[in-house]
Formats: sequence, C-alpha cells, structure tokens
Amino acid sequence: MRAAAEDGDGDAGGQNQVGVATKTRAKPKKPSQFKVLMLNDDYTPMEFVVLVLKRFFSMDLEQATRVMLHVHQKGVGVCGIFTYEVAETKVNQVMDFARQNQHPLQCTLEKA
Repeated sequence: MRAAAEDGDGDAGGQNQVGVATKTRAKPKKPSQFKVLMLNDDYTPMEFVVLVLKRFFSMDLEQATRVMLHVHQKGVGVCGIFTYEVAETKVNQVMDFARQNQHPLQCTLEKA
C-alpha cells in the first residue's frame, strides 16, 4: 500500500487540489448608435432650420447651412449620430422648439 505523499502529487487521489478560480468577464458592448434625421417640409423657413442645427447639434453656420440645403433638396438629412438616449432627447428638443415657434418641422431617429 502506498501513502498519499508517495504517489508524487501529494493530494491523495486528486481530491484536494488548490487553485485559483478565474471568471471570464464579458467585454462590455458598445451602445447602439442612432441617426437623428430632419425631414423637409414646405413651411418651415430655412433660417429656422439653420438655427435648430446650430442650437441643438452644435453646428457652425457653414455646416448647418450645408445640412439644411441637403434636407431641402433630398427631403431628409442626418443631423448627427448618437446613443439612443441622446438621440431621443435631441429629437424631443427639436420638436418642442419647432412647436413653440409654430413650425411643422419634423425630426426623427433611426438605428445607424
């Protein structure tokens, strides 16, 4: 009969092994991104659209004018790409501001 200390592993049949438990941590996923879209209409003045783009999307005059003209010519344009919460907030801010100023401007979001 052999003693546990004699079989080379010192743990009497492998039942008393000591080790370090490791836990694999899942990598955090990047949040989904959403495009804020502005829709063209025949009533909202171009100057108001430029004001909205500057105020709510931090665009300079040149960039805001470029986006406004794109919306005017193509019917829709991207104001920016954000996480869902930020995009939703910006859409609500734009819609509220447009209504306060009696403009029918439409703004929406879609997954980027």
